[in-house]
Amino acid sequence: MASISSRRLAKELREIQAEGCPVGISLVEANDFSKWVFTIQVMGDSLYQDEVHTLQFRFDPQYPISSPAVQFVVTDGKQAPIHPHVYSNGHICASILGNEWSPVLSVIAVCVTLQSMLASCKKKERPADNDRYVKHAPENPKKTLFHYDDDTV
Repeated sequence: MASISSRRLAKELREIQAEGCPVGISLVEANDFSKWVFTIQVMGDSLYQDEVHTLQFRFDPQYPISSPAVQFVVTDGKQAPIHPHVYSNGHICASILGNEWSPVLSVIAVCVTLQSMLASCKKKERPADNDRYVKHAPENPKKTLFHYDDDTV
């Protein structure tokens, strides 16, 4: 018997394959039901114009009840976008990945939200506590208890 998590992810993957991804979002890898990789690009005029960033989703057996672990991939000279809610190690401080996660959200909904977060950014800068956080950050961003005090950036 398949788990709720694998059934849900299979359904989301079928929808992506049938309908495609929204403009600026591409599925790169979905080999199993533990890790998926996407690229996202902000379309139109923004501070991130012409930049393509890679997002990694890791799923635990409680998905979609629990949120996926989502982070920007930082490897081979690729850096995370410079944004007030994105740490240089790729961890993202976004309430929908934490206390505002809902099982009705999908992987694509998260991608679109993060694409929108980048599109609406007014100033490229790292979070104020970037160096301290990155030095002590857990490998899994879900193990961080972020404080969501600014959802307007």
